[in-house]
Amino acid sequence: MIADLKPYSEYKDSGLPWLGQVPGHWGMRRAKVLLRERVKKGFPNEPLLAATQSKGVVRKEDYGTRTVTAQKDFHLLKLVEVGDFVISLRSFEGGIEIAHSRGIISPAYTVLEPRSKAKTGYLRHFFKSPTFISSLTLFVTGIREGQNIDYERLSRAFLPLPPVEDQAAIVRYLDHATHRLDKAIRAKRKTIALLNEQKQAIIHRAVTRGLNPDVPLRDSGVPWLGQIPAHWEVLSLKRCSIVISKGTTPSTEGQEILEEGPIRFIKAESISGGVIIDKPRAFIDQETHNVLRRSQLRVHDVLFVIAGATLGKTAIVRECHLPANTNQAVAFIRPNRRVTPEFLAIWLQSSRIKEQIWLNAVQSAQPNLSMGSLGDFPVPLPPIAEQVVVVEQLNAELKLPNTAIQRFEREIELLREYRTRLIADVVTGKLDVRDAAARLPQVEDAPADEIALAEIEGSGEELVEEDA
Repeated sequence: MIADLKPYSEYKDSGLPWLGQVPGHWGMRRAKVLLRERVKKGFPNEPLLAATQSKGVVRKEDYGTRTVTAQKDFHLLKLVEVGDFVISLRSFEGGIEIAHSRGIISPAYTVLEPRSKAKTGYLRHFFKSPTFISSLTLFVTGIREGQNIDYERLSRAFLPLPPVEDQAAIVRYLDHATHRLDKAIRAKRKTIALLNEQKQAIIHRAVTRGLNPDVPLRDSGVPWLGQIPAHWEVLSLKRCSIVISKGTTPSTEGQEILEEGPIRFIKAESISGGVIIDKPRAFIDQETHNVLRRSQLRVHDVLFVIAGATLGKTAIVRECHLPANTNQAVAFIRPNRRVTPEFLAIWLQSSRIKEQIWLNAVQSAQPNLSMGSLGDFPVPLPPIAEQVVVVEQLNAELKLPNTAIQRFEREIELLREYRTRLIADVVTGKLDVRDAAARLPQVEDAPADEIALAEIEGSGEELVEEDA
């Protein structure tokens, strides 16, 4: 797509360091000229909305979140109309969200109504471009995790404004291009889902029946677990552990999270695909590590996410991850001699345990699992030597689906990067799409709003919003 596009014939300096040059015939307008703040309250019967970083502002019931809203005076919530923009409490991370549904949202959010509906399409893409998102750091208040956008300052900022015909071409082209890219991403996600189902079937068989299909079975004593090999035992997780505990947020101890430092600080977002990853980068200093002595991690600790939308994610701490600490959303299980860390981690990833996690989770502002519930989970245990063999065999059987999943995930990542770059180059005028837009077919497979909502179910994305 990008290879067929050329720059505009003439450019000028925008006067904004973060934007650079824009096409010579484009205008510049203050944000308050393009948008007006909407502060309407007293609509308690309207549906509750959720702000998400990649899907915009949608109805909570459509999003399918497992969280529930605490009881509140719904008269105080702000009205949002379709096509409004919402500045959420973490807008500088993901841009400004567009509303796909009418409803009410937290009074802590800023709701903006476009003064001209004709400009909504262009602004929808521009507000999610990395160029604009990077500029939002100029308008934040607060420090670190307490940062928010100061709309009074943002309203005085200049934004690029293409002529109406250019805006129409940009919207037409980007809606078409992003639809094709999103469709490809959805197809790859479906394939990943099928591969994960295949993995779960393999894991379930191995951790509940072992590797010998002819082994004598007995009742496990746990209704949802069923039969297990007769020579296995069933113990609660706490009886398989030296300690089960969780971390603490450094701010509760008057400490800070750093962008660099000697001690790795592992959050729920740091666990992906069964391993600890380097994003987001978070560290603490040695003094904070000493203060948070209880949650200092050791090699072979099994990490388990106990709060948030990614409840149940698991990883094993390796030597390369240390020294490390963790926060209150992540529990760590220090296995005793009855279980290997690898067997325990695989069991905690099994479909049966995942079902029990959500059945036992407390549904508040975000789902969370108590330490008591976690410790009471039953673990079917073969002898240690058999655990080692089961893990080795599983790793061999899962190698093919894992490799395929990694390939598809990398392809999705590349498609997303391409999509991000394309939007940024088009909405800032680096590429001229007028001729390309004119050649597009008249009928699209789905409208833009439909595209934005298509991937909501099962996305696993955490909400941007705070409980209002």
